[in-house]
Amino acid sequence: MTQKFKLRETTLAGAYLIDSFCADDERGSLIKDYNIDIFQNWGINHELKEVFYTVSQKGVIRAIHFQEIRQQPKLVRCISGSIYDVIVDLRKESPTFGHWQSFELTGKNMKSILVPAHFGHGYLVLEDSIVSYKCSEVFYAEGDSGIRWDDEKLAISWPVERVGGKDKLIVSEKDKSLVSFEEFCKSTVEKL
Repeated sequence: MTQKFKLRETTLAGAYLIDSFCADDERGSLIKDYNIDIFQNWGINHELKEVFYTVSQKGVIRAIHFQEIRQQPKLVRCISGSIYDVIVDLRKESPTFGHWQSFELTGKNMKSILVPAHFGHGYLVLEDSIVSYKCSEVFYAEGDSGIRWDDEKLAISWPVERVGGKDKLIVSEKDKSLVSFEEFCKSTVEKL
């Protein structure tokens, strides 16, 4: 069986859900989640500068992260396991500013999310997972920032019951000290 690349727009302009290319035979599978020519044919300029992976256990929640300077657009795919992935539009001039959309990414469905510049990104790990990030900018620690996962204004509907409830969540100390969406909106730091 062969599955070709497929691009779908999300409700947040500039963000896309992408089905990876997959070819199966008696040996197993060949999977491609990125091809510069195909992306450019779609009108997406996403040249890789950094690739990294996160390995997380069930219950880990990664808050809504972004870089305030040197934007880091990324192609995110769950290679194994399952995550509830969330993107947030942080473009202050956008009609969908502050809106979020979620996707279930799994090792089996081979879907990726193209998270554009000026978006926040986070996820809840539904089962032990490895997640791939293919970024068109390198990580820049001085610009690293984020919004708390449980921000009341964003009101993201995290399916915490799927990991045993809020008491079972694993949240880093860094993520516990992130700003609220309201504080982000008022910030005088270089704007996204």
